[in-house]
Amino acid sequence: MNRLTKWLWKDQEEAVTRNRRRAKMMFAAALQIQTLEDEDSQWGGSSEGRNYKARDRELMDLRLKTQYFTDPCRYEPNIFCRRYRMQHWVFDRMMRDVDNYDPYFVQTRDVTGRVSLSTEQKLTCAMRMLAYDITADFCDDYLDIEKTTAIEILEHFTKAIWNVYHETYLHRPTPADLRRLLDKVAEGRFQGMVGSLDCMHWQWKNCPSGWAGQYTGYKGKPTIILEAVASYDTWIWHAFFGLPGSLNDINVLGCSPLFNDVCLGETPQVSYQVGNRHYDQCYYLVDDIYPKWGSFVQAIRNPRTPQTQHFTRMQEAYRKDVERAFRILQAHWAIIRGPTRGWSKENLQYIMMTCIILHNMIVEDEHDEDAAEPFDPNDIPTRPKKAEIHARPEIDTDVDRNPQQLNQFLRRYRKVRCPVMNKNFQDDLVDHLWTMKLQADQNRQ
Repeated sequence: MNRLTKWLWKDQEEAVTRNRRRAKMMFAAALQIQTLEDEDSQWGGSSEGRNYKARDRELMDLRLKTQYFTDPCRYEPNIFCRRYRMQHWVFDRMMRDVDNYDPYFVQTRDVTGRVSLSTEQKLTCAMRMLAYDITADFCDDYLDIEKTTAIEILEHFTKAIWNVYHETYLHRPTPADLRRLLDKVAEGRFQGMVGSLDCMHWQWKNCPSGWAGQYTGYKGKPTIILEAVASYDTWIWHAFFGLPGSLNDINVLGCSPLFNDVCLGETPQVSYQVGNRHYDQCYYLVDDIYPKWGSFVQAIRNPRTPQTQHFTRMQEAYRKDVERAFRILQAHWAIIRGPTRGWSKENLQYIMMTCIILHNMIVEDEHDEDAAEPFDPNDIPTRPKKAEIHARPEIDTDVDRNPQQLNQFLRRYRKVRCPVMNKNFQDDLVDHLWTMKLQADQNRQ
């Protein structure tokens, strides 16, 4: 009897063990099936709770092309320029270049044979978001483009513009560019000036909470700083974007690559004369917060003599070129005028650089330079002699183990930051501008 009882208890324990093992295997299989179903739901079909909305993108594409891209079209060229911020031939060139660079903008067909969004629709969506700062959801009402698709289009567009055009429209001045800039500013009697330097803040509405303290400055809200150099025609030659708004202009200058080419000796050689002194280094007009460097010219605080008062008026007038460029940039592209709703700092940088590149494209198209000068400015006694520009010979810029190159690098570095040169150059400009004013007044009499 005891033997039978033991056998029954053993058999019962083995059955319980088998059932537990079978339950564990079934639970693991169910968990694996659930994982596979979750992965499939990320890539195929509509998710639960999402309703399909029929969008007639073909009809919207036809209507858009009838309004702007056919001949004849409904709206005149001036309306196209106002709404797309550029002439139609500039937009057509940009559309071809972007289309050739990124296959995302090429119109294709899906598995059902239905055509996708056209290139005109995608570029119109991106341009309206940049120019009018419209929300991505608004594109669904106007262009039948869903919100997530509109955001995706903007990201592809900004990256394509940067990769295609940054070497063309965000390069350092060439010798020909320097010749044009220096000849133009010489008419305004600022010999050797290539532009004005300043910073602009762009408010970051959706700044992460962990970064809010770092990006909050004197404006009381998180901002991102843009450092830029603009010339007389509002062309932006230098753009450095991405530093937090808690920094001031001096801190931004310390991180900026503005003078890297000058210190490495990769810029063209310049020679000009102010008064009785010869100079071989260009300079920028800045406000009083910037340090007293040899590459900067500031206004004089509390000018007391007529000479210093005239110099201060002239310097403040010509320094407004970069402020005017900022205002034009914000007027054309409303997305950088108000608080940005982006989350990614990388995407915000692409947006800012895209707006600057498009701004320079518009300036290039509107720039009408005379082919020949009607007279020689050197023949007029009230105008200074033109600056001379020479192509700098190719040199080895590796200064790590070359003492001679290192000494030249340090010499150029000290020259850029020399306060004595700043004072001497400012005094020469004061005398030069006052002498030119007196000669001009005498000639008018």
